[in-house]
Amino acid sequence: MVVKNCIVLMLLGIILTSCGSEKKEVILKDTSKPNVILIYADDLGRGLLSVEGQKIIKTPNIDKLAHEGMRYENAYGVMFCAPARASLITGYHDVHGDRWKLTSGGIYKNISSGKMTQEEIETRLNEKTGPIGDDEVFLPQVFKESGYVTGEVGKLEWGFSVSDRDMKRHGWDYYYGFLDHVRCHGFYPPFLFENGNLVNIEGNTRADSGKTIERETEKAFADRWDMEGKAQYSQNIFLEKILGFIRENKDKPFFLYHPTQLPHGPVSIPEVAEEYKNDERLTQIEKEYASMVKMLDDHVGIIMDELKTLGIDDNTIVIFTGDNGHEIYYTEEGRIVKPTRNMQTGEAFDEINTKYYSDIAGDVFDGNDGMAGLKRTNWEGGVRVPLIARWPGKIKAGVTSNQLVANYDLMATFADLTGFSLPEDKDGISYLPNLLGSEGEAHDYVVYSSFFGPSIVTKEGWKLRHYAKDNIFQLYNLRDDYKEEHNIIDSNKEKAEQLKQILIDECNGDLSNGWFKVRQSII
Repeated sequence: MVVKNCIVLMLLGIILTSCGSEKKEVILKDTSKPNVILIYADDLGRGLLSVEGQKIIKTPNIDKLAHEGMRYENAYGVMFCAPARASLITGYHDVHGDRWKLTSGGIYKNISSGKMTQEEIETRLNEKTGPIGDDEVFLPQVFKESGYVTGEVGKLEWGFSVSDRDMKRHGWDYYYGFLDHVRCHGFYPPFLFENGNLVNIEGNTRADSGKTIERETEKAFADRWDMEGKAQYSQNIFLEKILGFIRENKDKPFFLYHPTQLPHGPVSIPEVAEEYKNDERLTQIEKEYASMVKMLDDHVGIIMDELKTLGIDDNTIVIFTGDNGHEIYYTEEGRIVKPTRNMQTGEAFDEINTKYYSDIAGDVFDGNDGMAGLKRTNWEGGVRVPLIARWPGKIKAGVTSNQLVANYDLMATFADLTGFSLPEDKDGISYLPNLLGSEGEAHDYVVYSSFFGPSIVTKEGWKLRHYAKDNIFQLYNLRDDYKEEHNIIDSNKEKAEQLKQILIDECNGDLSNGWFKVRQSII
């Protein structure tokens, strides 16, 4: 089992360093149970990071994580935020169709309207989802049962709405933030939740959390910058809660999960960053969006500085990744529009022969890093995500890994780290050995769903894509075709059929599983 490999590596580390000073021995004992911080960025296309080639926005703090740790080239999320978080928390990929129940979003807005109380909402959600089986295992539970203090701060932990019962059953000792996906679309919430208690946010009076429209007009600009009832920006509140959790638990092993709102839209930021105010390459709303990405990077830097100040930097694993691929959160006539289309011809993309690319669709940032597609699609731009892991002295600095990994691997990786035994039906594979510089088990392929249908990608770079509407299969070789421009299924029918059968098996025999079926069964 991979866990044994981890234990052997740790014991080897003890043997190799025990001949050093007494100080090294103490540090090593502490590192047998390192802290873990998981920063889960929202809709952050990997092309938005300067370490991935971004030319306009600078992300020095996230870049530093990559320079001091390992960056993954072939990391896959899920095409959409709610199933991505469910996959992360449960360790299952999203094409099964029967691994979780997701409740619809928006129910917590009833508190502001006076239609429902917090207790009524809690009861309604729990009745809809039913009891959680005693044999089910969740990500924070892996840490909690391994002797860690667990904390979650930020956007809701999974799905579209979640109850206090669920949060505690999943294994959180502490949580603070949203419990509703819909309310996350504004950055000035009138209330948030802390360990089941409703916390009013002073000065925030907007029931919609300050959400604005995406179509840029003079009125939209005025509404966006009308700060009445918008006193406290949620991400700043989250940062303070994160720092407080770290300080409070600095002397014990902790797991901190921060699902961010940034840079999910609609675009909203307290002020435009100084370096973008006079950038002639950008329109006003693009300057604001760039500032949202910069704030995310700034907050990563503040968290890292706090670890150093507290003297726990070397004993903390920091993982930075995202839920899904890039998305556009503004539309300007003649610049970029939603639904996206070819701005040169004015034609919509048919998602079979024509597809989104930044250069023809008007994304000045190239947020999907030159790949095809956006969030919700099964093109690479919708599912490939940044993944960076840093652990001084354990993860070699400045390394790029080509190992195929998925977001549902994080549970297996953390279970390997802590020595926790997972149920056999989990889909993930630990990539801890890869992080530590040795050989280990790896995926032959990963699978994921989308609004179009499921797909499979192999470690050799083969990708079979299903377009469910017309029951079309397309085959690409990503090693030779990064942009998915050449469908080669006619000349590789045997390979396509082989991958098709594997994909059908992963879909439990039904290609309509995954998001097609899940979104029809949201309760």
